[in-house]
Amino acid sequence: MTQKLTKFLSSLFLALLFLAGFSSCKNEDKKNVDTAEQQTDENIEEELFFKLSLAQWSLSRPIFEGEMDPLDFAEKANELGFEGIEYVSGLYNPWLEKAGNSPEAMQSLLDTLKNRSNRYNVENVLIMVDGEGDLAIPNEEERNQAVENHKKWVDAASFLGAKAIRVNLFGSDKPEEWKAASIDGLKKLSDYAAGKNINVLVENHGYLSSNAALLVEVMEGVNMENCGTLPDFGNFCLKREGGERWEAACVDEYPKYQGVEEMMPHAMAVSAKSYEFDENGQETSIDYGRMLQIVKDAGYTGYIGVEFEGQDLSAEEGIIATRDLLIEEGQKLNN
Repeated sequence: MTQKLTKFLSSLFLALLFLAGFSSCKNEDKKNVDTAEQQTDENIEEELFFKLSLAQWSLSRPIFEGEMDPLDFAEKANELGFEGIEYVSGLYNPWLEKAGNSPEAMQSLLDTLKNRSNRYNVENVLIMVDGEGDLAIPNEEERNQAVENHKKWVDAASFLGAKAIRVNLFGSDKPEEWKAASIDGLKKLSDYAAGKNINVLVENHGYLSSNAALLVEVMEGVNMENCGTLPDFGNFCLKREGGERWEAACVDEYPKYQGVEEMMPHAMAVSAKSYEFDENGQETSIDYGRMLQIVKDAGYTGYIGVEFEGQDLSAEEGIIATRDLLIEEGQKLNN
């Protein structure tokens, strides 16, 4: 081997050695960046004192308009980064009616929902139950029928591995009559639900149920471990124009921050209602920082459900805006 060739091969070996070291450093740098990003993501989760769930009502518009199949709820929630999901019973009524409203149809639906929640790795948190009769109606026979109607959703929650169902208390507009009927209906349903390890939760959802102080009296009257509240940041309208239940303008509203604070000692879930956002990403009618401080001060560490009801953004845009606002304001409370 000539001296020139030996020198060339030696230089080539050193160059290859340098390149190998450079590549290794680049890989190590990339690994460090990836690790840092992963740690940042983990820190976001660690900094929040609550977990994030998605209320299916946020997707009611695309579901009603035929743009989304309600059976795809778990997949969409996973895509948007949520850990848990909150079903709305009424969004499955067309599906159940088409299948004959039979026990077999219900079981087929539940099998599908459970399989999809498992596939997309989201926790079934609760079922919001509507349209099954009035648990606070003064007529005892009708009230008992409402209790019976709700039992299938208690069974459904149990099958799905959820922790609770959310119910409504409408009924009478006379406080004492409403209170007595509410206590009776809730006790009967909660007694059944206790055998299934399911909680029965009441949301402030209009009329006297949005009178937080009165609702607390109902909770104290029921006095059962599996009966509690689901404070909603926005549903505090006591009376609407023309006596309408929905849609019409609110003419009498309970103080929202006071209401959430009063309900929190009995809370087993929380709903972050949202409508519109300003250019800084803040909800225009609800101070999320103030609300989250109230929730945290109560020692709550469970799920907070995103429930977007606005019209100016698409359902997905509103969900993302609400989710991001909860994360932003939640992180501030750890500083």
